[in-house]
Amino acid sequence: MKRLFGTDGIRGIANVDLHPKLAFDLGRATAARLVGAGGRLLIGQDTRRSGDMLAASVAAGAMSLGVDVHRLGVCPTPALAHLTASGPFKAGVMVSASHNPARDNGLKVVDERGMKLDDVVEDEVEGLVLRADELSGPENDGLGWEVDAHGLIEEYVEHRLGLARLFHTDLHVVIDAANGSACNVVGRIVEGTGAHVDVRFCEPDGANINFECGATAPQALARIVGTTHADLGFALDGDADRCVAVDERGEVVDGDQLIGIIALDRLKRDALPQGIVVASVLSNGGLEKALTAVGGRLARTPVGDKYIVDGMMVMDAGLGGEKSGHVIIRDRANAGDGIVTALEILGIIAHTGKPLSELASQIPLFPQQQRTIHVRHKDQWEADPTFALAVEEARRSLAGGGRILVRPSGTEPALRIMVEGEEAASVTALADSLSALAAERLN
Repeated sequence: MKRLFGTDGIRGIANVDLHPKLAFDLGRATAARLVGAGGRLLIGQDTRRSGDMLAASVAAGAMSLGVDVHRLGVCPTPALAHLTASGPFKAGVMVSASHNPARDNGLKVVDERGMKLDDVVEDEVEGLVLRADELSGPENDGLGWEVDAHGLIEEYVEHRLGLARLFHTDLHVVIDAANGSACNVVGRIVEGTGAHVDVRFCEPDGANINFECGATAPQALARIVGTTHADLGFALDGDADRCVAVDERGEVVDGDQLIGIIALDRLKRDALPQGIVVASVLSNGGLEKALTAVGGRLARTPVGDKYIVDGMMVMDAGLGGEKSGHVIIRDRANAGDGIVTALEILGIIAHTGKPLSELASQIPLFPQQQRTIHVRHKDQWEADPTFALAVEEARRSLAGGGRILVRPSGTEPALRIMVEGEEAASVTALADSLSALAAERLN
């Protein structure tokens, strides 16, 4: 049977793959394994139209096993993580498909620390989801209550404002809120630095989340920064755990460069525990080169922010993240938060006096191409001799001057191919040829 949980929770097309019964069963499974009768569960959601339906289903499932459900309503995923960890909650569920289009939705579960479940616990929750109908619940007097917890979001805002007030800047900053879950909070928080803030793409209608905007489409923000002559811009994704920046020239600064800017600044101040940055196998080799040159070290993990967090905890590292813009700064927040990333970058600009373009130039990136190929047999790519041989030949052609990574997607029926090398033309050619062959051989 296909595994329910991918690298970032359960995802699918809302009301098709991800239907209310599955959300109801997850609510029961989470209640049974993580909360317990009489305990409290926190639920948040992003701005997708399907969010109300799925959040209500999760809540009903949890209440059917005697758990009190506190509903935050629309909020950033990092707010759910922060509030779960700081409140009387045994677990939290975020209803969001993050950067995916509006037709998708997802269910992310965090434990009482506000952290994603480790693999063993996640497997146990998944097992309970599959047999949720067997779980017996109480009669009327033992059912859980639903509580309106929207007011708790102010606690998250106040905490992040405390971080914002550590810095002072009068920069003109444009923020692309992706028509997502940070629309009502991001402007207030970033204004805490003293910056002049212009928030765009902040009119969610249930269907426009991430549509031609946000961290996966930063070109829209780049145009706005250029036309308004702003000092820089930040693009969040739909649930605000990612951040991609645009410099004063309108050039996109990706997540690897943001990680590098933060790491180099902290290495100079001797404020990077162990001198280690934890990143996924997809992070650019240019980041590793820049860190190594000043005595730092890059440790790599499998793709998925929970694996990065696990690696950070094992190595006692203070900084980690992904090139997608998901950055974890452990002394600032317990989970990746695009708003915290933006605040950290603003702080570095403030105390160095350098524009973002100059800071980003410290991390020159190698040419890299990534492809997503929808295939029927994503997990069997190594078993196809023709495709496997082509991958090995492509690796040899790079002569040690690059990397090729092939992996099945954890969130969709697709194969992901990454090619990195010294020459842009050869990297693109290899990525194109391998992608075409995968589509031919694995369908």
